[in-house]
Formats: sequence, C-alpha cells, structure tokens
Amino acid sequence: MFDPGPAADVEYAAAEGGGWTLRFVRDLRHPPERVWRMLTEPDALARWAPFTTDRGLDRTGPATLTMIDGSTGMPMEAEVLLAERPRCLEYTWGEDRLRWELEPDGAATRLTLWHTTADRDFVPKIAAGWHQCVRVMELDLDGTPHPPVRGQDAMHYGWADLEAMYRKTLEI
Repeated sequence: MFDPGPAADVEYAAAEGGGWTLRFVRDLRHPPERVWRMLTEPDALARWAPFTTDRGLDRTGPATLTMIDGSTGMPMEAEVLLAERPRCLEYTWGEDRLRWELEPDGAATRLTLWHTTADRDFVPKIAAGWHQCVRVMELDLDGTPHPPVRGQDAMHYGWADLEAMYRKTLEI
C-alpha cells in the first residue's frame, strides 16, 4: 500500500511573462546535500522523478529529460539555467520552467518547487504529480524505496484524489 504522506503547502499565481506558477513546499528529514543528489544525479532521478535524464543536472547547459509512461519514453529538450549546489536548481522542461530551492532546517531540508506552466488548469494536476514523486523521493531517502510513480500508473496510487484535493486547496 502506498502512503502518499502529508499534503504539501501549495499556492499559485500568475507568472511574470505569462502562464502560472505553482509553489509546492515539503519538509524533508534529510540534509540539503542528500536532497540535492536526488535532484541532480541521473541514477537517483531514475528512482523517483517522472523522467530520466541523459546527464547530471548539477551544471548548466542543455539536457534531455525523457518523460516515462510505462514502457514508453518521450524525450523533451531541457536547459539547466542555474545549478548552485546544494541550494538552488533551475531548468526548463519542454515549455515549463522548474526551480527547486533547498533551505536547511537543522539536519532537515525545506524543499520548495516553483513550477511554471502555461495552462492554469494544469496547476493542481502538476501539484498531484509532484506530490507523488516527492513522496517516492522521500521514501528512497528514508531507506524504504518505492518504485517510481509515473504516467498512467499514478492513477493506481491515488493521483485522482490528490488532484481533487489540490484543486480544492488552490480553488481552481
């Protein structure tokens, strides 16, 4: 049974230059350096993220992030814009822009994701997807790994309930 863990602290706003930005915040029991590795190392990303990467995301420059859905992969162009170990990672993913901020809190980390997308209706869907992915990351960090929750498989792990919860919370 997959325990989705606590709801993230979320809000959204119109993005400068168009689109909408979701702010998604979770507190993790692990130090920023460990969380940074989960966000940047290809082997670690493959264990929790909705994509795989052709290279480490710990340096600026182009990359390919391949969205995974079952046995299907869809490569998407990406560009790492900022990589300040272990506190800030920013990259594009297709048309979207993601900024991960890691703030130390004793031996723990406050993880804040800013995800900018064009369509306001996608904001609660994005929140539900990242909720599942960050939970899988957290389980991996805790030493109790769970297979990645990606694509249509997310429906078997409570994605619809999470999406409805975030839609209500965000009033979208």
